[in-house]
Amino acid sequence: MAKSKNNNTNKLSYISVPSQIINSLSSSSLQSLLLSPKKSSRSKNRYLSWFTNYRSPKFWVLFLFLFGFLGMLKLGFNLDPLIPYSPYPCTTTQLQNLVSNGYLKSHMAIASNGENSHQVEVFNSVSHSQPLISNGNLKSEVDVEEAEKSEFWKQPDGLGYRPCLALSNEYKKASVGIVKDKTKYLIVVVSGGMNQQRNQIVDAVVIARILGAALVVPILQVNVIWGDESEFSDIFDLEHFKKVLANDVRIVSSLPSTHIMTRPVEEKRTPLHASPNWIRSRYLKQIKREGVLLLRGLDSRLSKDLPSDLQKLRCKVAFLALRFAPPILGIGNKLAERMSSKGPYLALHLRMEKDVWVRTGCLPGLSPEYDEIVNNERIQRPELLTGRSNMTYHERKLAGLCPLNALEVTRLLKALGAPKNARIYWAGGNPFGGKEALLPLTGEFPHFYNKEDLALPGELEPFSNRASVMAAIDYIVSENSDVFMPSHGGNMGHAIQGYRAYAGHKKYITPDKRHMLPYFLNSSLPEAEFNRIIKELHKDSLGQPDLRTSRAGKDVTKYPVPECMCNDSRTHSYL
Repeated sequence: MAKSKNNNTNKLSYISVPSQIINSLSSSSLQSLLLSPKKSSRSKNRYLSWFTNYRSPKFWVLFLFLFGFLGMLKLGFNLDPLIPYSPYPCTTTQLQNLVSNGYLKSHMAIASNGENSHQVEVFNSVSHSQPLISNGNLKSEVDVEEAEKSEFWKQPDGLGYRPCLALSNEYKKASVGIVKDKTKYLIVVVSGGMNQQRNQIVDAVVIARILGAALVVPILQVNVIWGDESEFSDIFDLEHFKKVLANDVRIVSSLPSTHIMTRPVEEKRTPLHASPNWIRSRYLKQIKREGVLLLRGLDSRLSKDLPSDLQKLRCKVAFLALRFAPPILGIGNKLAERMSSKGPYLALHLRMEKDVWVRTGCLPGLSPEYDEIVNNERIQRPELLTGRSNMTYHERKLAGLCPLNALEVTRLLKALGAPKNARIYWAGGNPFGGKEALLPLTGEFPHFYNKEDLALPGELEPFSNRASVMAAIDYIVSENSDVFMPSHGGNMGHAIQGYRAYAGHKKYITPDKRHMLPYFLNSSLPEAEFNRIIKELHKDSLGQPDLRTSRAGKDVTKYPVPECMCNDSRTHSYL
């Protein structure tokens, strides 16, 4: 996804070392200070006689004069950092500060956000500049330190996998008749949050293809929790959606006049893991007879194991057709650019909202008071618990079924080598407990932002009270990050995992909660050993290619290899 240019008009003020000073103290200038012009051979012989006769008083006077002159230069101008090939194994405090901070202070810029009252620091990293010192021990120490810092941002090996959506000849032949058919229409009502709606829209397109029907633009059901009344075109780019799928399924904005008075057959009982054969046997006669079929409750009903062409169609919808509407794409890319302009950044999807703790049967661990609030709500509304109600909280926790809290996320990131100056964008709703719940993270990683922190005054106002749009903005900033990590599973985490794989296997950290939590609870474990164990547990959970064929029943939009990606000479990309 291309990033839009940041139109931030705030002025930048720079604090820098004047180039005139640096130029005036270049190595050639230093040599001219230390070396006098050539003298005649007669004069040269006279000076040589002074130096060779070390007992001469003139020799000692000249020696003391030169020693004092060099001392004044060192104290007055602090030459060591400016000499490109310093003979000293140690350097000055100023240079040490520059290296230990990882940034050149002379290149620091501060961008004021005016009425927004907060400032964003922009740095040029030392790792992106020329080496400060080219020999000696200090360079090797700097290299080690920088290597340790940059290791966290290292991307996984994608093993050469690229998008591969070549369809069979049989599929292409059938497409001709399907896109011209004007007798059958499928209407789908999708529910839930934005990412849940995305999944259902993907399934709706595939079901329309299976039935050979035209798909009426999906209806987004008003969310009972957030009250978001957004329509499809408010969130997604409708014209792009139609264009990308033009050769697969006919997309129409509304029913034609020939079908407007038709009473659609409504179906709410689609079973789990419905296969293409089941869909045809159940719905094809009805849609042919009535002309219109209305489906509700499609959430995760379609089988994840489909024929190859239909799997590729799912990827095509998820990764190519479902592009966000231009206004959302614009603000999302602006915020992503503001994050990336300061260097690499990590996106965290924090699942710490009150309803998440209630539904998962877990506790936030902030205090007994907060735990009691969650427990009481779960007792009053037991239907909210998503499953395994016979398990205690501790059993669920050790089984890896609970979201990570802020302290656990902090320990995991530190163990995986996240530098303290890492920029972090956090996506998700307001955590239960407010800012207090985030203190472990903000204390360890002070460069911690969400969309409200990055936006200029009024930028988010057009999208206020629209939860689905806010979720879409989080999605855009997260998918553009250098590293992504969710604190728990869920639709957004799964969608971004698949997208990052399809985009070239960008780093995606999957917390191994079930195996790592026992070590979190072991307070006697030394930090170095803890870090080693955590790194070992996650060495294969950093976004490397993961074949769906080894994960039966998993969604191809989460694991696009090998159905939607290939790594040989026959790779074909759909653009």
